[in-house]
Amino acid sequence: MSQYLQKLILEGEHQQQDFKYCISDSRKIAKSLVAFANTDGGRLLIGVKDNGNIAGVRSEEEYYMVESAAKIFSKPPIDFDTRQHFIENKTVLEVIIESSSNKPHFAKNDQGKWLAYFRKDDENKLANKVMIEVWKKQKRSQGIFLSYSETERFLLDYLEKNGSISQSAFSRKAQITYREAERVLSDFITLGILEIQAEEKNIRYTIADDFDRQEWEADQWH
Repeated sequence: MSQYLQKLILEGEHQQQDFKYCISDSRKIAKSLVAFANTDGGRLLIGVKDNGNIAGVRSEEEYYMVESAAKIFSKPPIDFDTRQHFIENKTVLEVIIESSSNKPHFAKNDQGKWLAYFRKDDENKLANKVMIEVWKKQKRSQGIFLSYSETERFLLDYLEKNGSISQSAFSRKAQITYREAERVLSDFITLGILEIQAEEKNIRYTIADDFDRQEWEADQWH
């Protein structure tokens, strides 16, 4: 086994690496490609079982299924590179995806719906509307106009006392619509004021470690 591939396999699955025993459905691969592109980038090792054992693939056929996943079942299409590794008369296909500057990317599911995903540890997770809005706002050239109203102050006050909040709790406690909560949260994340904490079954929001509220509020009045 090549030292390079052996090192990758020993790392196991993590935020920037996923093993696939084989490709039976381009849609499932699209989900992984989208999650990598929407997060920190990463690689798929196709022909490797979850336990790290090498099964091998028919590389030409697998390549076309990856291409189909990236170009047909991902929107916008995703760029990728591939490498082939030959070991013990078996082929492992390495698919490399960079973190995209064209987020959000969506993958088409079995019902024909386009859904966005992100990568958290060794899992592909469904992105919520706040995350999708953040990705869209990060692409804008004109920046964000932020009104620092009672709603925004309430959110920062609450987080300073309680540490984190969900979108639904923010909407309820601030007595604003779910859509308005989405706007405020996505603005604050885009500006680097808040961070996303993706938990097992929930997404919560916290104040960013490097955010200085006193300094930031002083800047708002100058």
